[in-house]
Amino acid sequence: MDLGRLFDRRPPASPEAEMSLLGSMVLDPAVINDVQQVIRDADAFYVEAHRVIFQALVTHYDAHQAGDVTLLLEALKGRDALEPVGGVSYIERLVAAAPAPTNAVHYARVVAEKHRLRRLAEAAGAILYDAFHMGEGENDTLPAVIDRAERLVFEVAEESQVSVAERLSELLHQTMEALDANEGRAITGVATGYLELDEITSGLQPGEMIIVAARPSMGKTALALNLAEQVALGGGPGASPIPSLFFSLEMSRQAVAQRLLCARSGVDSQRLRRNMLKDEDYQRLMATCGELDAAPLFIDDTPGMTVTQLRARARRAFTQHRVGCVFVDYLQLLTAPGAGRESRQVEVSAISRGIKALARELNVPIVCLSQLNRAAEQREGHRPRMSDLRESGSIEQDADVIMLLHREAYYHKRDSAWTRENADRENVAELIIAKQRNGPTGVVELEWDARTTRFHQRQWRPAVKTAPAASAPAPAGAFGSRPRTGPAEDHRDGGGPDEPAWDEDDAPAPF
Repeated sequence: MDLGRLFDRRPPASPEAEMSLLGSMVLDPAVINDVQQVIRDADAFYVEAHRVIFQALVTHYDAHQAGDVTLLLEALKGRDALEPVGGVSYIERLVAAAPAPTNAVHYARVVAEKHRLRRLAEAAGAILYDAFHMGEGENDTLPAVIDRAERLVFEVAEESQVSVAERLSELLHQTMEALDANEGRAITGVATGYLELDEITSGLQPGEMIIVAARPSMGKTALALNLAEQVALGGGPGASPIPSLFFSLEMSRQAVAQRLLCARSGVDSQRLRRNMLKDEDYQRLMATCGELDAAPLFIDDTPGMTVTQLRARARRAFTQHRVGCVFVDYLQLLTAPGAGRESRQVEVSAISRGIKALARELNVPIVCLSQLNRAAEQREGHRPRMSDLRESGSIEQDADVIMLLHREAYYHKRDSAWTRENADRENVAELIIAKQRNGPTGVVELEWDARTTRFHQRQWRPAVKTAPAASAPAPAGAFGSRPRTGPAEDHRDGGGPDEPAWDEDDAPAPF
């Protein structure tokens, strides 16, 4: 195929449909609202004069909720644009040739479709250019070229015509609409099924990167699977099932399925592994298979994945299955393009930024597991801090929410005296909300069941409890916390009780 002749023709456009649409809008301004549901801005028009006329019509209608030929002419004169668009005679031609205004939305769809085809052609041109010039730039690698190609096509497929800036009035209007839609609902994001966690976070919020970090053997993979299962089945009263994608970079998909079965059914995971199931175990597993069979949960266990590949697969799942929540187990197992040329810290920073950008691009919450370094194990009380995040401080900066999973009993397995004194806390796991960009910090207490690898909701007392200092032992018999409304310590540097519950730079919005 002669690629040189591929674009030797006029780009996809229908000037006739543009004229019919504009004429209908002049004849009956009431259709403008419906048209704007299809065409977001004037760039959708191929003919420059039509862009100017469309913008004048929309601007005048937004301001006055009225319009006709005379008002349009005055609006164009005020912009010194009447003659450039063809003068009075051209406006009269538009009106004379206009079909019935009831067909305006049909013509708007034609105009929008042609615009998307032009954008697709532009994307194809950019992809061809990148393919022919790969390697000429400092960071031009094949994975980078493929990532850019998929992103360009994804944007067209999703009609994501992103503007550089959006007017404040529009944002305020959207905010109030969201408040109306969520009236009476405490959970504005994705419900997790853990009531106390949802109370503090209002659910996993779209577009946010949520880090769940812990030392090995704390149960972070189990927690992520519990969250994914509950989200996919509808986490909490009245919540709808949300398609979810789980990237398992450490375990095979079969191992993930076994964990999900045991956690959901309550069957001992070791009996399943050793094939020592009782009849009742088998019956429970079969019943659980029926429950999970309906769950829109997708498992990707591709090993050695790069962040570029992860983003491409997430985009594909989003397009095919309308995925509403993504889980990554875990961040340090990903690599970045050009790995080996930079330090590991720089590489992890690039991975963190890539995941954050993906969350915003898809506008879904991404729960990403991360390892902590050994500092907590040398610390009195073993309580983790944000500064323990392994290999990169940029994770702390990029994340919207950071949760630190901690089980104090793990460090006292061979301490019979501690076990006797703290028998009521032997299975307690603390989920420390160390950072929440738009909300309070706090501690959520869960019950850990090692037999089935499941975290359960503990008894929930509606009382305020702030996160104890990093060096202080957990209070015996304490139950779940509530969102902090007063002073609280900062887990990043072991701050004292006089420090605010969130950073001034991260202060939550009043809504």
